[in-house]
Amino acid sequence: MTASPRLICLLTLLATMLPACNHHTEEHHVEEHKIVATSPQRRNVTLTQQYVCQIHSQRHIEVRALERGYLEAIPIKEGQSVKAGDSLFTIWPVLYQAKLDAENAEAQLAQLEYNYTKKLFDDKVVSQNEVALLEAKLKKAQAKAKEAAAELNFTNIRAPYDGIVDRLRHQHGSLIEEGEILTTLSDNSVMWVYFNVPEARYLEYKENQEHQHDLQIELVLANGQKFSQPGKIGAIEADFNNETGNISFRADFPNPNGLLRHGQTGNILIHRVVEDALVIPQRATFETLDKQYVYVVDQDNHVHQREITVSNELEDLFIVGSGLDVNDKIVLEGARQIRDGDKIAYEERHPDEVVAQLKFHAE
Repeated sequence: MTASPRLICLLTLLATMLPACNHHTEEHHVEEHKIVATSPQRRNVTLTQQYVCQIHSQRHIEVRALERGYLEAIPIKEGQSVKAGDSLFTIWPVLYQAKLDAENAEAQLAQLEYNYTKKLFDDKVVSQNEVALLEAKLKKAQAKAKEAAAELNFTNIRAPYDGIVDRLRHQHGSLIEEGEILTTLSDNSVMWVYFNVPEARYLEYKENQEHQHDLQIELVLANGQKFSQPGKIGAIEADFNNETGNISFRADFPNPNGLLRHGQTGNILIHRVVEDALVIPQRATFETLDKQYVYVVDQDNHVHQREITVSNELEDLFIVGSGLDVNDKIVLEGARQIRDGDKIAYEERHPDEVVAQLKFHAE
C-alpha cells in the first residue's frame, strides 16, 4: 500500500517537533530548580575539644609497715574516711618497748658516769680527755634511745593526711614483714585528671596561653553526666611521647562531695571562645584531593571554584582560615549541578537564617 504524500508530510513534521518539545521541557525543569547562595559571616563561636581522660587522687600512697611484727589492732574499716594523725594499724610493740627501756637505761647510766667524771675533772682528778670520752659515750647512748623510741613509734602507723582507706591487705594477727603494703590512702579533696593532647593542639594552647582564663573545662563521667565542678589546667608534662606524638595535660577539679574516686575514667571537654571568626556552612563546601572548595558568585552571576583553608570545624560550620571574606557570595545549595564558569540564577539567603536552619554537613 502506498502512503499518500499528505500523510508523509504530517509524520515528518511530528518527528521534527518532538525533540524540540523534550528540550523545552528539560530547560523548564532546570529553571525551576533554584540555586541558593549566602555569604560568610563573622561571629563569636565556641570551639570544643574532647579527650579521653584518667582520674587520679591528688595524693594516693601505699601505706607500708615500717617494722616487722604481728598486727595487734586495726581500728579502721575499708572505705573509711580518716583524719591526719588517726591510727591505722598497730604492730605488737612488746619487743620494741623492751628495747626502748634497755636503751633508756643505758643512756641514764652514761649520764651518771659523765656527771661523776665531770665532777672529778672540776676537782682536777682526771684529765679533759676522760670527760670528752664519757661525753661521747653519753651522746651515743642517747642516740640509741631515740632510735629505739622511733622504732616503737613505727609500730603505730598513722594517717599522714585526711583521706579514704582502700582495701585492707592483711587481717588482725597477721605476721607483717618490714615494707609490706597494708592498704592505700587517697586524698580526694582535689582530683587530678590526665589526658593526652596532640602536638598541634599543644602549640595552639601555648599560643593562646595569655587567654587561658577564658577556657571552660568540663568533665564528663562514664554515665554521660557532666561533673558539677569546673576544672582548670594544673600542669603539662615535660616530654612528648615519641610513639604517639602526644603530651599529657593535667586538669584539676575540686571534689567537695567525694563523688570522684581514684582510677575512674571519663572525657574532658575544653571549650574556647573564638571572637569574630569567619564561618560558613559545611554543606557549602566540597572536597577534592583533600582540599576544600566553594563556588563563589561574581557580580555577573558567574560561579568560580575557589580553594579555602579550614582552621577549625564545628558541628555544622567551618571556621575559614583563608580564601573568603564577608563580602563574598557562595553557593549553599545546588553546587553539584553547576560547573566553574556557569552563569546562574539564584536565591540569596541571609547568613543568620542559614545558620539557624543548619542540619547537614558538607556534601
